[in-house]
Amino acid sequence: MTSVGILNPGAMGVSIAASAKAAGHKLYWASAGRSAATRQRAAEQGLLEVDALSALCAACDIIVCVCPPHAAESVARAVVDAGFSGLYCDGNAIAPQKSRAIDAMMRAASINFVDGGIIGPPAWNPGATRFYLSGESAREIAALFDDSLTDARVIGAEIGQASALKMVFAALTKGSTALLAAIYATAENLGVRADLEREWSLRDPDSVTQRRNQTRNVTAKAWRFAGEMQEIAATFEGAGIPPGFFDAAHELYSRLARFKDAESAPALDAVLAALLNEQT
Repeated sequence: MTSVGILNPGAMGVSIAASAKAAGHKLYWASAGRSAATRQRAAEQGLLEVDALSALCAACDIIVCVCPPHAAESVARAVVDAGFSGLYCDGNAIAPQKSRAIDAMMRAASINFVDGGIIGPPAWNPGATRFYLSGESAREIAALFDDSLTDARVIGAEIGQASALKMVFAALTKGSTALLAAIYATAENLGVRADLEREWSLRDPDSVTQRRNQTRNVTAKAWRFAGEMQEIAATFEGAGIPPGFFDAAHELYSRLARFKDAESAPALDAVLAALLNEQT
């Protein structure tokens, strides 16, 4: 049995923690400054509570970080400053060069590091969620999830490989949704949305409903996807590919951030108004 800390048990992180717990490990979380919703998620999964990050670092052999991409470096720095001395896995949607920078930070503090990237929804259903890992100690992280709902896969020994895979995968899935939202908003502004949808329906009768729902349903997570688009832009630029499309996608998702925590998907008209910076 390994003592594992999860930073932080959000919607995705708590499912990853639940998988490791189901595989027989002790799971800890640090409650200081966390919301009531986070506390409820942790309690429902039976995670062991400590107050401060320093206590988590002292109690755990391994820490797995699943947080919004913009916070990945600051969380890693806080772990270093708290005196952690075990194995740290970053499972965030970050550019490979950022993963390598965190690795360098960790190595300077004699902390072993594994790069990770999660593809799929929160891990509550078999076969739906893959946790890709790279680094010299990647198999140690993968072993935490043996026979669990999280399908952990080692893809190499090089730091940055898992993050790179996550970035190029999300570039299509979330990037294409940003493109669709931009097309919808432009058509609305130019007065041809109905004509566009009619043309789509002539080609595929089901396409209009699917595309409307795709645009509406992304809104609840848009605040998080905005930062991810910046990481993808940096990934593309580092690979010698123009990053401008994903810089624009970042702006589009930022305009939809107002729908964070909405109880239901907004109407398409409200989404398009937000994209066009109109007051609703």
